[in-house]
Amino acid sequence: MPEVVRWLVLMATALFAAVLAAVTGFGGAAVLLPVLVSAFGMRDAVPILTVAQLIGNGSRVWFNRTELQGKVVAWFALGGVPAALIGGYLFAQAPLAGLTRLLGAFLLLIVVWRHLRPRMAKSFPTPVFAGIGAGASFLSALLGSIGPIMAPFFLAYGLVKGAYIGTEALATVVMHVFKLIAYGQTAVLTVRDVILGLALGPVMVAGSLVGKRILDRVPERVFVWIVEAVLVTAGTVFLIFGEAAPHL
Repeated sequence: MPEVVRWLVLMATALFAAVLAAVTGFGGAAVLLPVLVSAFGMRDAVPILTVAQLIGNGSRVWFNRTELQGKVVAWFALGGVPAALIGGYLFAQAPLAGLTRLLGAFLLLIVVWRHLRPRMAKSFPTPVFAGIGAGASFLSALLGSIGPIMAPFFLAYGLVKGAYIGTEALATVVMHVFKLIAYGQTAVLTVRDVILGLALGPVMVAGSLVGKRILDRVPERVFVWIVEAVLVTAGTVFLIFGEAAPHL
Protein backbone atom coordinates (compact mmCIF):
# COMPACT_ATOMS: atom_id res chain seq x y z
CA MET A 1 0.00 0.00 0.00
CA PRO A 2 1.39 3.47 -0.89
CA GLU A 3 2.68 5.46 2.08
CA VAL A 4 0.21 8.31 1.58
CA VAL A 5 -2.75 5.94 1.48
CA ARG A 6 -1.48 4.09 4.55
CA TRP A 7 -1.30 7.33 6.52
CA LEU A 8 -4.76 8.39 5.35
CA VAL A 9 -6.09 5.06 6.67
CA LEU A 10 -4.23 5.54 9.96
CA MET A 11 -5.48 9.11 10.42
CA ALA A 12 -9.08 8.21 9.57
CA THR A 13 -8.97 5.26 11.98
CA ALA A 14 -7.41 7.40 14.73
CA LEU A 15 -10.14 10.02 14.30
CA PHE A 16 -12.91 7.45 14.51
CA ALA A 17 -11.21 5.75 17.47
CA ALA A 18 -10.99 9.03 19.39
CA VAL A 19 -14.63 9.93 18.70
CA LEU A 20 -15.68 6.46 19.78
CA ALA A 21 -13.71 6.61 23.03
CA ALA A 22 -15.06 10.09 23.82
CA VAL A 23 -18.64 8.88 23.40
CA THR A 24 -18.53 5.40 24.94
CA GLY A 25 -15.42 5.54 27.14
CA PHE A 26 -13.89 2.48 25.48
CA GLY A 27 -13.11 0.88 22.14
CA GLY A 28 -10.79 3.52 20.70
CA ALA A 29 -7.58 1.61 21.31
CA ALA A 30 -9.23 -1.65 20.26
CA VAL A 31 -10.13 -0.13 16.88
CA LEU A 32 -6.80 1.62 16.29
CA LEU A 33 -4.48 -1.15 17.49
CA PRO A 34 -5.21 -3.71 14.71
CA VAL A 35 -4.50 -1.05 12.07
CA LEU A 36 -1.22 -0.12 13.78
CA VAL A 37 -0.22 -3.78 14.05
CA SER A 38 -0.92 -4.26 10.35
CA ALA A 39 1.13 -1.19 9.48
CA PHE A 40 4.09 -1.48 11.86
CA GLY A 41 4.03 -4.90 13.55
CA MET A 42 3.13 -5.77 17.13
CA ARG A 43 6.35 -4.62 18.81
CA ASP A 44 6.08 -1.06 17.49
CA ALA A 45 2.28 -0.84 17.43
CA VAL A 46 1.77 -0.98 21.20
CA PRO A 47 4.27 1.82 22.06
CA ILE A 48 2.92 3.98 19.19
CA LEU A 49 -0.62 3.39 20.43
CA THR A 50 0.42 4.25 23.99
CA VAL A 51 1.84 7.63 22.92
CA ALA A 52 -1.25 8.42 20.83
CA GLN A 53 -3.61 7.27 23.58
CA LEU A 54 -1.76 9.34 26.16
CA ILE A 55 -2.63 12.43 24.12
CA GLY A 56 -6.18 11.29 23.38
CA ASN A 57 -6.96 10.43 26.99
CA GLY A 58 -5.33 13.63 28.17
CA SER A 59 -7.68 15.63 25.97
CA ARG A 60 -10.70 13.77 27.39
CA VAL A 61 -9.47 14.58 30.89
CA TRP A 62 -9.33 18.27 29.96
CA PHE A 63 -12.76 18.33 28.31
CA ASN A 64 -14.32 16.68 31.40
CA ARG A 65 -12.05 18.25 34.03
CA THR A 66 -14.88 19.60 36.20
CA GLU A 67 -16.29 16.10 36.82
CA LEU A 68 -13.16 14.10 37.70
CA GLN A 69 -13.22 11.75 40.70
CA GLY A 70 -9.74 12.02 42.23
CA LYS A 71 -10.14 9.23 44.81
CA VAL A 72 -10.94 6.68 42.13
CA VAL A 73 -7.84 7.64 40.13
CA ALA A 74 -5.62 7.59 43.22
CA TRP A 75 -6.64 4.04 44.16
CA PHE A 76 -6.36 2.91 40.54
CA ALA A 77 -2.82 4.29 40.38
CA LEU A 78 -1.82 2.55 43.62
CA GLY A 79 -2.22 -0.83 41.97
CA GLY A 80 -1.72 0.28 38.39
CA VAL A 81 1.71 1.90 38.56
CA PRO A 82 3.75 -1.18 39.62
CA ALA A 83 1.68 -3.47 37.36
CA ALA A 84 2.25 -1.22 34.35
CA LEU A 85 6.01 -1.29 34.96
CA ILE A 86 6.09 -5.09 35.32
CA GLY A 87 3.94 -5.60 32.23
CA GLY A 88 6.08 -3.19 30.23
CA TYR A 89 9.27 -5.08 31.10
CA LEU A 90 7.67 -8.41 30.16
CA PHE A 91 6.45 -6.99 26.84
CA ALA A 92 10.04 -6.37 25.78
CA GLN A 93 10.90 -10.06 26.22
CA ALA A 94 7.75 -11.74 24.86
CA PRO A 95 7.89 -13.45 21.42
CA LEU A 96 6.17 -11.42 18.70
CA ALA A 97 4.09 -14.24 17.21
CA GLY A 98 2.88 -15.20 20.67
CA LEU A 99 1.96 -11.61 21.51
CA THR A 100 0.05 -11.16 18.26
CA ARG A 101 -1.93 -14.38 18.73
CA LEU A 102 -2.57 -13.46 22.36
CA LEU A 103 -3.88 -10.09 21.18
CA GLY A 104 -6.17 -11.87 18.69
CA ALA A 105 -7.59 -14.12 21.40
CA PHE A 106 -7.96 -11.14 23.72
CA LEU A 107 -9.90 -9.09 21.14
CA LEU A 108 -12.33 -11.98 20.64
CA LEU A 109 -12.71 -12.43 24.40
CA ILE A 110 -13.56 -8.74 24.74
CA VAL A 111 -16.63 -9.27 22.57
CA VAL A 112 -17.62 -12.38 24.54
CA TRP A 113 -17.07 -10.50 27.81
CA ARG A 114 -19.32 -7.66 26.71
CA HIS A 115 -22.21 -10.05 26.10
CA LEU A 116 -21.70 -12.50 28.96
CA ARG A 117 -20.17 -10.38 31.73
CA PRO A 118 -21.80 -10.81 35.13
CA ARG A 119 -23.92 -7.99 36.45
CA MET A 120 -21.90 -6.11 39.05
CA ALA A 121 -23.24 -4.42 42.13
CA LYS A 122 -23.90 -0.72 41.76
CA SER A 123 -21.76 0.08 44.74
CA PHE A 124 -18.39 -1.15 45.94
CA PRO A 125 -15.59 0.40 48.04
CA THR A 126 -13.26 2.80 46.24
CA PRO A 127 -10.11 0.82 47.31
CA VAL A 128 -11.25 -1.98 44.98
CA PHE A 129 -9.86 0.19 42.18
CA ALA A 130 -6.34 -0.70 43.35
CA GLY A 131 -6.95 -4.27 42.19
CA ILE A 132 -8.71 -3.10 39.03
CA GLY A 133 -5.76 -0.84 38.26
CA ALA A 134 -3.24 -3.64 38.79
CA GLY A 135 -5.01 -6.07 36.46
CA ALA A 136 -5.85 -3.50 33.81
CA SER A 137 -2.39 -1.96 33.74
CA PHE A 138 -0.61 -5.30 33.47
CA LEU A 139 -2.78 -6.44 30.57
CA SER A 140 -2.58 -3.05 28.88
CA ALA A 141 1.22 -3.08 28.97
CA LEU A 142 1.23 -6.47 27.20
CA LEU A 143 -1.70 -6.06 24.80
CA GLY A 144 -2.33 -2.33 24.42
CA SER A 145 -6.15 -2.41 24.53
CA ILE A 146 -8.18 -3.17 27.65
CA GLY A 147 -10.75 -0.35 27.75
CA PRO A 148 -13.80 -2.59 27.21
CA ILE A 149 -12.85 -4.56 30.33
CA MET A 150 -12.10 -1.48 32.47
CA ALA A 151 -15.26 0.38 31.54
CA PRO A 152 -17.84 -1.81 33.35
CA PHE A 153 -16.11 -1.26 36.70
CA PHE A 154 -16.17 2.54 36.37
CA LEU A 155 -19.83 2.39 35.33
CA ALA A 156 -20.74 -0.02 38.13
CA TYR A 157 -19.15 2.36 40.63
CA GLY A 158 -21.81 4.87 39.61
CA LEU A 159 -19.88 7.21 37.32
CA VAL A 160 -21.84 8.52 34.33
CA LYS A 161 -21.25 10.68 31.28
CA GLY A 162 -18.51 13.29 31.87
CA ALA A 163 -17.50 11.89 35.26
CA TYR A 164 -17.13 8.42 33.77
CA ILE A 165 -15.34 9.54 30.58
CA GLY A 166 -12.96 11.92 32.36
CA THR A 167 -12.14 9.75 35.37
CA GLU A 168 -11.51 6.63 33.28
CA ALA A 169 -9.33 8.72 30.95
CA LEU A 170 -7.25 10.15 33.82
CA ALA A 171 -6.69 6.67 35.26
CA THR A 172 -5.60 5.56 31.79
CA VAL A 173 -3.20 8.51 31.47
CA VAL A 174 -1.44 7.42 34.68
CA MET A 175 -1.23 3.86 33.36
CA HIS A 176 0.18 4.98 29.99
CA VAL A 177 2.87 7.19 31.55
CA PHE A 178 4.37 4.27 33.47
CA LYS A 179 4.00 1.90 30.54
CA LEU A 180 6.07 4.34 28.48
CA ILE A 181 8.69 4.51 31.24
CA ALA A 182 9.01 0.72 31.13
CA TYR A 183 9.08 0.64 27.32
CA GLY A 184 11.77 3.32 27.30
CA GLN A 185 13.97 1.55 29.86
CA THR A 186 13.80 -1.71 27.87
CA ALA A 187 14.52 0.03 24.52
CA VAL A 188 11.11 -1.00 23.14
CA LEU A 189 10.07 2.64 22.80
CA THR A 190 12.08 4.26 20.01
CA VAL A 191 12.29 7.86 18.81
CA ARG A 192 10.41 6.75 15.68
CA ASP A 193 7.59 5.33 17.79
CA VAL A 194 7.29 8.58 19.73
CA ILE A 195 7.19 10.63 16.52
CA LEU A 196 4.54 8.38 14.98
CA GLY A 197 2.43 8.48 18.15
CA LEU A 198 2.74 12.27 18.36
CA ALA A 199 1.75 12.54 14.68
CA LEU A 200 -1.54 10.85 15.53
CA GLY A 201 -2.00 13.06 18.60
CA PRO A 202 -3.75 16.08 16.99
CA VAL A 203 -6.23 13.74 15.30
CA MET A 204 -6.95 12.10 18.67
CA VAL A 205 -7.59 15.51 20.25
CA ALA A 206 -9.91 16.50 17.40
CA GLY A 207 -11.79 13.23 17.78
CA SER A 208 -12.14 13.76 21.53
CA LEU A 209 -13.61 17.21 20.92
CA VAL A 210 -16.10 15.89 18.37
CA GLY A 211 -17.01 13.00 20.64
CA LYS A 212 -17.62 15.32 23.57
CA ARG A 213 -20.08 17.32 21.49
CA ILE A 214 -22.07 14.31 20.31
CA LEU A 215 -22.00 12.43 23.62
CA ASP A 216 -25.68 13.13 24.25
CA ARG A 217 -26.87 12.83 20.64
CA VAL A 218 -25.66 9.59 19.06
CA PRO A 219 -26.93 6.15 20.17
CA GLU A 220 -24.07 4.36 21.89
CA ARG A 221 -25.11 1.01 20.40
CA VAL A 222 -24.24 2.17 16.86
CA PHE A 223 -20.61 2.67 17.83
CA VAL A 224 -20.57 -0.56 19.85
CA TRP A 225 -21.77 -2.61 16.87
CA ILE A 226 -19.00 -1.21 14.69
CA VAL A 227 -16.38 -1.84 17.36
CA GLU A 228 -17.47 -5.44 17.85
CA ALA A 229 -17.35 -6.13 14.10
CA VAL A 230 -13.79 -4.77 13.96
CA LEU A 231 -12.73 -6.73 17.04
CA VAL A 232 -14.05 -10.04 15.72
CA THR A 233 -12.43 -9.56 12.31
CA ALA A 234 -9.05 -8.41 13.61
CA GLY A 235 -9.02 -10.94 16.45
CA THR A 236 -9.64 -13.82 14.06
CA VAL A 237 -6.88 -12.70 11.67
CA PHE A 238 -4.31 -12.19 14.44
CA LEU A 239 -5.19 -15.46 16.15
CA ILE A 240 -4.77 -17.47 12.93
CA PHE A 241 -1.74 -15.75 11.39
CA GLY A 242 0.17 -14.37 14.40
CA GLU A 243 3.02 -12.04 13.42
CA ALA A 244 2.47 -13.09 9.78
CA ALA A 245 -0.95 -11.39 9.72
CA PRO A 246 -1.55 -9.31 6.59
CA HIS A 247 0.03 -5.83 6.72
CA LEU A 248 -1.16 -2.52 5.29
